[in-house]
Amino acid sequence: MGFFDNLLLQLDEDITGLFGQWNVYTSLIVTLFVGLLTYQIFTRRDPDTHPLLLARQAQASPVRNEGESPVYRSQSAPHGMPLNTGLNVKDLGASKWARGRDGDLRDIWRQAIAGVQDEGPAKGKTGRILTVLGTEHVTDHALDDITRQINLIGQHISDQGGNRVVIYLPNSVELIATLFACAFYNMTAIILPFDQPDDAVISMLRRSAADTVVTAPGSFPFDIVVKNYPSLRQLVWVVDEGSKHMDWNEVPQGTGGSVNVSTWQDIITDSPVDAGKVLPPLEGQKEPRDVTIFWQSKPGTVEEMVRFTAANLVSAIASQIFTLPTAQRMGPEDLFLPADSLANTHTLVLTLAALYSNASVAFNSVAPKANDLAVATRGIAPTILVTTPEALLKTHRETSSALTSVIARNLHWLQTRDLTQYGVMPAASLVTGWYDRLRPAITAKPGKLRLIFAAERVGAGTPRLSSTTISDLRIYTGARIMYALTSAKVAGAAAQTGFYDYRVFNDECSHFGPPLTSTEIMLRDTAEHKTTDALSKGEIIVRGPCVAGDEVALGVVGVMRDDNTLAYV
Repeated sequence: MGFFDNLLLQLDEDITGLFGQWNVYTSLIVTLFVGLLTYQIFTRRDPDTHPLLLARQAQASPVRNEGESPVYRSQSAPHGMPLNTGLNVKDLGASKWARGRDGDLRDIWRQAIAGVQDEGPAKGKTGRILTVLGTEHVTDHALDDITRQINLIGQHISDQGGNRVVIYLPNSVELIATLFACAFYNMTAIILPFDQPDDAVISMLRRSAADTVVTAPGSFPFDIVVKNYPSLRQLVWVVDEGSKHMDWNEVPQGTGGSVNVSTWQDIITDSPVDAGKVLPPLEGQKEPRDVTIFWQSKPGTVEEMVRFTAANLVSAIASQIFTLPTAQRMGPEDLFLPADSLANTHTLVLTLAALYSNASVAFNSVAPKANDLAVATRGIAPTILVTTPEALLKTHRETSSALTSVIARNLHWLQTRDLTQYGVMPAASLVTGWYDRLRPAITAKPGKLRLIFAAERVGAGTPRLSSTTISDLRIYTGARIMYALTSAKVAGAAAQTGFYDYRVFNDECSHFGPPLTSTEIMLRDTAEHKTTDALSKGEIIVRGPCVAGDEVALGVVGVMRDDNTLAYV
């Protein structure tokens, strides 16, 4: 007992001595310590994804051929399993356990008008289709009206003998409606990059052997085309509201009446009110024809014409849907904005994926040309958008130049630390509220934007985005960014960064993540770059069901990093 008595006596003396020396400085130190401890406890957040999932993002084949690297696949499509070939469409009445069809473009629109099929609070919900005109005028298109346009335009072109249909339009409802009309009425759709020189338009018409053109007045050189391309048989003008009173059915003199000219609006309004409200039946329909895309490396030049089959496109669409985590996939609560040209398959595939996911889609004809996110999103508040690296770099330059104060720079450092060290998107708080006024005004309602897609176009001279720039843009916009590698013969993307990959490296161009579930990537030796047991390096080869011709060499040299993500050498 003597030992415990002495221990308690010593403890009493120590406590008495401690509080006997207590002063204002001691109170300040303790208060600061308790405050820091409380802040760490209540603000601590688990990483958005487990770090080990970022450490090995693709699976390499166990063996490789001489002169080649192993074949790399997404972890979601491992070796021994088939790549993602389609949408797994379940027909009405089919067992929920049965394997669905791969589907095609017709199933995209059927799903868009049918609404969400999964059980839950969103069951039956459909997205909206919007057209943005100027800063305030937003037109909401009824899905039934678009279905009627698809049927009537498709039937009209087919009845007039149309077989190969050129779509020469800016981003618009009419472009998407014509694409679906070609799918439903067994015609080949040919999407041309918009606003091209006259000689380029004529060249593309000849190469594609088109017989029908759907276009807008003022952009299509009708007189020149008729004189230089006699194979044109049919023209459909898409006339805006201010020009409807004019006569657009006039045929230039000297053509001999060989071109049948009509307007989109006349085809719709001259048809019976009840005509075209029901889509053609699923049974007995032929496989949709190819969709032809012209790969444009630089403005004014068109280098390659690529024919994508229906299977190529649905495979690419499915892989973009499944590349997003289940809880983050597109749905009726999202508003999707393609702020890049729909003539690019990356943008087109993502837009079709949004339609299939029953997200709302907004079309702004000036957005792709502006290369400015503030202009592209004026008047609306998208939650997801596809844009160009040029537009992102412009936003980065403008926002970075505004972060001049010490407070702004330190707040940016804190948010960068959350992203890169803790693996979480910065959360809004009282501390960061002051920083919010410096963010770019790129939506009508700041804070709604949650996801941005951008792509490096192989061989097109696209400005490259470093991982540091992308990290800054995540903080500036409050949105996650997925950066893809795209090529002429790959529908959608060959590889794409992960949704939760926020890491920053010392690089001039960010990595492109792992392959998608519809692609596999292999690196073939070149004279200067060869694969060894320790490093995979060489010309990038892409294979898969979304590739035209099943396999393509991209003509650029890449390397598989230690985390099995693809990057330029």
